[in-house]
Amino acid sequence: METFWDWITVFAFAGLVTLLLQRSAEEEPRDHLWQYAPPAVGCALVNYIGNEGYHAPAVVLFVAVVIYIFKVLKVPMPFLK
Repeated sequence: METFWDWITVFAFAGLVTLLLQRSAEEEPRDHLWQYAPPAVGCALVNYIGNEGYHAPAVVLFVAVVIYIFKVLKVPMPFLK
């Protein structure tokens, strides 16, 4: 945990895991386990690319990961209401 990319991807991954655990405890889960794989792999790629010094592609990929989480996993966005 030395770089900005380490911190930001660990926080994103922790949020993703929390969402998975919360939703897996529901009576009728609203999504499938495989749907969490793309953003998890995306976090790993963002971390690697960012740590290699390619900051612009890392930012673009991180934004794509966040959009995926909000659109595909349908996380509520109360700040946009």
